[in-house]
Amino acid sequence: MSQELNENYRGAFDGSLGFGKKPALVLVDFVRAYFDENSPLYAGVDEALTSGLRILEAARAAGIPVLYTNVVYQKGGADGGIFFRKVPALQSFEAGNPLGEWAEGLEPRDDELVLSKQYASAFFGTSLAATLTANGVDTLIITGVSTSGCIRATCVDACQHGFIPIVVADACGDRHEAPHEANLFDMNAKYGDVVDENTVVNYLKSL
Repeated sequence: MSQELNENYRGAFDGSLGFGKKPALVLVDFVRAYFDENSPLYAGVDEALTSGLRILEAARAAGIPVLYTNVVYQKGGADGGIFFRKVPALQSFEAGNPLGEWAEGLEPRDDELVLSKQYASAFFGTSLAATLTANGVDTLIITGVSTSGCIRATCVDACQHGFIPIVVADACGDRHEAPHEANLFDMNAKYGDVVDENTVVNYLKSL
């Protein structure tokens, strides 16, 4: 981001939250649709997945709650509403489509929660907020795709539900660098903290 932009935000949107006392990790929509070159949603975000898997390993070692989201629609998308109508590529997530399966290397354990959603935010229409609250979680470490869509929506909703959003820049991806960087900048300015992988891994090792 340009120096001019940083100066424009300074003094108004330059606060920091830091980590809370009890974190959880969410891996948002790391499914084949974003990694298959034949998919209309292909984003070429392999590096984000690789980073996310390293963070997942650290989270498991630290013993914190781990959650995953995917997107699943009924055939025809009747439960997808306006979002499904607006984005025809979401047909990739109709039940049974292999593009909705987990990306290579990602295998949720039996004790890790999978939340299926129909909209961008991991909170909307799911039990995520209730689950975090029941487990005493105050900080949500956010990884996944796409930065300008489901990651941003999840970050904003985490803030609005009273959880500290920690967005891991290295472990998030988008189909183009411009919206990726712009949304990371804006989330860090207004809703949560955007950090790198090493910061999160070192934090998890300290728990």
